[in-house]
Amino acid sequence: MLPIYYINLDTDSQRRTSMQAQLGLLGLQAQRVPALRWSVLSLSEQNRLYSADLNDRLFYRPMVDGEKGCYASHLKVCECLLASDASGCVVLEDDVCLSPDFPAVVEALGRLEGGWDVIKLHSRPVERAHLELALCPGHALVTYWRVPSWATGYAISRAGAEKMLKFRQPFGRPVDVDVRCWWEASLRVCGVLPGVVALGGEADHSSIWSPQAKTVSDDRWRKWRFQVVYSVRNATYRRRQTLPKARKVVPLLQKEPPCAS
Repeated sequence: MLPIYYINLDTDSQRRTSMQAQLGLLGLQAQRVPALRWSVLSLSEQNRLYSADLNDRLFYRPMVDGEKGCYASHLKVCECLLASDASGCVVLEDDVCLSPDFPAVVEALGRLEGGWDVIKLHSRPVERAHLELALCPGHALVTYWRVPSWATGYAISRAGAEKMLKFRQPFGRPVDVDVRCWWEASLRVCGVLPGVVALGGEADHSSIWSPQAKTVSDDRWRKWRFQVVYSVRNATYRRRQTLPKARKVVPLLQKEPPCAS
């Protein structure tokens, strides 16, 4: 099994309890990674991680502090992975709902050969697959016509973590948008359909967004231009995405014991 990390603010004890309960019911263990609150980071650390110039050039609106802290927390998980001996890991945010098939999918991901950087575990039913490969009963490994948004749940390899730390520091867009623009960092992005991670009941009360941020209207022209440029580049580079292969087929009934964190 790939090790599992979940990101959680020290102050969000209710979400922490919910995540631990979900994982326990599935027979899994996970390591909590304390989320970073942007406002408590030093100015030098903020400037190292975030670039207002990149934000202005690459995105259609300024990022709010919650988004910056969220991105910094995901990069922190990349550092945790590279400090370990694991070949990859699963990353979860703390406001998710896990499918009963989540353990089987994570186990199947551990049997994949190299050739992937990020595998999205949260996908809507409407996502269009470009290439498709059977992963485990009821689920397929796919490449997307358009990589979906959200960074609620995904697997990342050591190579993927290295690319995120190399090419996404400093960042200027939300973490899920940077993964969607995978060609900039040569990320090999796949996904699992149907997804096994969904938004939980707490998603409407996200700690990423402030109430004020939700009332700020986007610059529609900049947003339209961003979407057009994204669509053109995605169509140009899409054929570069390929699917990894499984090292070996192991009956899913022969589950390994949960990995201790």
